[in-house]
Amino acid sequence: MNDASDPALRAELEAGLAALGLDPALAPQLLAYIALLDRWNRAYNLTAIRDPRAMVALHLLDSLAMHPFVRDIGSLADLGTGAGLPGIPLAIAVPALEVALVESSGKKARFLREAVRTLGLGNARVAQSRAEALDEAGAFDAITARAMATLGDLLAAGAHLLRPGGRLLAMKGALPEAEIAALPDGWRVEAVHRLAVPGLEAERHLVVVGRPGG
Repeated sequence: MNDASDPALRAELEAGLAALGLDPALAPQLLAYIALLDRWNRAYNLTAIRDPRAMVALHLLDSLAMHPFVRDIGSLADLGTGAGLPGIPLAIAVPALEVALVESSGKKARFLREAVRTLGLGNARVAQSRAEALDEAGAFDAITARAMATLGDLLAAGAHLLRPGGRLLAMKGALPEAEIAALPDGWRVEAVHRLAVPGLEAERHLVVVGRPGG
């Protein structure tokens, strides 16, 4: 296994950050997160990805590819965040962004609280709840998720969390044309951004969904 303190791993992350237009000086804090995740993962099975080198591309850089689209918003709810993805990398990269890490699993929420504490993330907090049960109506500028849920399911679970004019920023692989066609009434796709993730050949898209006139 590649250790998260490996200089080659840091160099790979720094190169990926530069390719995304981010400051390579973010690398130590991001690697501290990966090291903590690697340690907890051995006991708690937080992610199926075991190799810290794979985590750099599949977790860190994949999450950070959407950073340009959260820089101008104030608050983000990361639904079903799991081990904190994309919320924790985004909180590290965009200190002005207030991030709520929404997760119902007790063991994952415990890890998230430890990560927020250890990393000193004053702009991130853990909301241990199912998204649809979270009692913070209208509190967020945007919601996001990396989960496999459809666009319609994400809106059903989290639309109540959005302020007027709020957006769903859905991280997807291939363009989900069937999901877009099946959006519930009152919602439409405002933009689709193809994301380039350093170290990944797979397709990545960010689908921005809002209410017309919202």
